Amino acid sequence: MAVSTAQVDPVGESPEHDLTVDELAARVGVTVRNVRAYSARGLLPPPRMVGRTGYYGREHVARLLLVREMLAEGYSLAMIERTLSSAPPTASSATLALHRALLAPWLPPEPEITTGAELAARAGVPEQPEVVDQLVELGLVERLGDGRLRVLDPALLMAGLQVVGLGVPPAALIAAQTQVNQHVAAIARTYVQMFVDTGWRAFVDAGAPREGLEEILATVTRLQPVAAQAVLAAFRTEMATEVAAAVEAALSQLEAE
Repeated sequence: MAVSTAQVDPVGESPEHDLTVDELAARVGVTVRNVRAYSARGLLPPPRMVGRTGYYGREHVARLLLVREMLAEGYSLAMIERTLSSAPPTASSATLALHRALLAPWLPPEPEITTGAELAARAGVPEQPEVVDQLVELGLVERLGDGRLRVLDPALLMAGLQVVGLGVPPAALIAAQTQVNQHVAAIARTYVQMFVDTGWRAFVDAGAPREGLEEILATVTRLQPVAAQAVLAAFRTEMATEVAAAVEAALSQLEAE
């Protein structure tokens, strides 16, 4: 996946701090209606209110420019919302560009809208409302109302449905996945800390020089597939060891009987 490292329009660094919503929309090249819609989704921080008039500053310009750029590249508003949710509300255009570039390789897949009945049919099991409740608690699914569900990680859920199709009870799989998620979180922290200690900290200590940005972004982009390959290789080795031990124990029990 290519990561854009271009800085946003210098207008994002305009010294003007007091723009009305009409002036903000004109400066960035979007409609007032879009500005209000993005604000309603939480993509923009609240304006500074003077009486009944809201005034916008450079941080709003920077965010709108980034939203416009990401929409042009094919990102959905949901994906943009996830990208901006962890960015400081007053971040400058340069900070937002760096924030976006660092997170781009790690953005989750687009959510999928479905129903409990559809999930049960795909798994080949009867519909079980309690299983949906567990999926919600696990953070894999969100309720939208009218029986609709938003699946936050369709690939992970599809893998789970395939396991259920092999005859594993959904409750048992969810319990196992809860433990797996804890271990995966620890693995992720290990790799991220490695990156911080060996690359990011030196980059920041050097003043985040522009000439070092490409190398940092290349490292971030390549870290995900390399880390995934390492984890998968280690998992296969450990899985083979555990299966062999389980088979040996089962055969020993059969012989004893």
